Amino acid sequence: MKLICLIIALSLLFPASGFAHELPDLGDVSQATITPHQERQIGLQIMRQIRADPSYLDDPEIASYLSNLGHKLIANSDEASAGQSFEFFAVQDPSINAFALPGGFMGFNSGLIVAAQSESELAAVMSHEIAHVTQKHLARMIASQKYDWVKSIAAVAVAIIASRANSQASQAVLVASQASMIQSKLDFTRKHEREADRIGLNILLDAGFDPQGMSVFFERLQRAGRFHENGAPSYLRTHPITYERIADIQNRTREMPYRQVPDSIDFLLVRAKLRTLQGKPHDAVVQFKTRLDEKRYSNEVVERYGYTHALLRDKKTKQAGIELAHLYQLLQVNPSTPVLTDHVLGKTVRVEYKNIIAGAMIETLSASVKLANGQITEAFNTYKNALKVYPQHRALMHGYAQALIQNKQTETALEFINKQLQLIQNDVQLFNLQAQCYALLGDRMLEHRALAESYMLKGHYAGAIDQLQTALKSSNGNFYQLSSVEARLKQVQALKAEEEKEQK
Repeated sequence: MKLICLIIALSLLFPASGFAHELPDLGDVSQATITPHQERQIGLQIMRQIRADPSYLDDPEIASYLSNLGHKLIANSDEASAGQSFEFFAVQDPSINAFALPGGFMGFNSGLIVAAQSESELAAVMSHEIAHVTQKHLARMIASQKYDWVKSIAAVAVAIIASRANSQASQAVLVASQASMIQSKLDFTRKHEREADRIGLNILLDAGFDPQGMSVFFERLQRAGRFHENGAPSYLRTHPITYERIADIQNRTREMPYRQVPDSIDFLLVRAKLRTLQGKPHDAVVQFKTRLDEKRYSNEVVERYGYTHALLRDKKTKQAGIELAHLYQLLQVNPSTPVLTDHVLGKTVRVEYKNIIAGAMIETLSASVKLANGQITEAFNTYKNALKVYPQHRALMHGYAQALIQNKQTETALEFINKQLQLIQNDVQLFNLQAQCYALLGDRMLEHRALAESYMLKGHYAGAIDQLQTALKSSNGNFYQLSSVEARLKQVQALKAEEEKEQK
């Protein structure tokens, strides 16, 4: 299931834009209707369903890129209030769409990221979604409809669960809960769209991106909808793009000086990686190879990276190793190593490294290819060297820990994971890997304690409670460990009780 029900319903509830000076100033009224904490809890409930769905892209590199881009936009804007939480995530879906949820959660379809021809275009869409959150459009809707919208959100969550068993049943739930109010609120949501355009454009500018990215992306989507009516991008259906909106953006940017903003290498690599995940593995291999053979690319390093990824996904490990060597040859011709200028000898002196550190994403891919080809020592050396340069790159952390576990170095893996968790306490995968280590070592209590923390980070209180109760039934824990688990169980039970109270 590709979250179609969720995206359509929530995009109608919280469409992605708005340009209205005449919106009512709700002030304390909206806060009296729904508090930031309540809004966050609603978002967490919906996110539980999203994270449990196969289309949720639980990829640390893609998630990290989206998070870095999103927080760059927020950091350079004064729109976000103190304490406002944001979480950016990707959904494996070829359709072009993005959506904002209550509580600062923002989802981006892989199809939209791939369709963006520049980082400024992707940043424009993201700025637009951020504006929906900062302008409290959800609170405004709830203020006008009281608790009807909260009930509708709950219906969406029910629909997601029902769709796994019966898609028709889930659609019936949505139709019953949404049909009576969607039409009556269309005018109001169009105002939200215009306001999010205006605020989003300011966020885009303040972060240093090309303001033309917003109008260019919207124009391309509009052309796609005009010439391919039956296959129009879903973003057009959930975020109606009108000529007036595009004209308004163009009027605002017409007098602005030209700003050429180069795309970051992370943006290019993430797009290439997402392209490798589209369709069947073999088809992705053919597409990348064709582009390389015909030299239809703007950056050969990025294209070679994608081709190597596609080969690895297609289990053509030997060919992936050959292409990886080609990739490193390109990097040697144009290495990303430091350069000393104005040297006393009067010429540029390049600092050479025995092992080129090509970038975190390329190094992660390199280690994966070497592991797939049985080059265990080389893979470990790649992980170790890369982690010295990129100690916070989570894909490197996860890959290194998994490689240690797979090669029966469980205690070394556990030591490494525990060290990382001292610095990073919100990484679900690290807790899952920690639980895997404890399971292999026969420590059931600490295994279930680690799984409980994983459930907690996903907002699944009931699952965390089950894991902690199971941990207490284990006989291998000492007094200190058991006391710690009991204390944590009480904390989680209190949080669950508070959540249930707010739902009533």
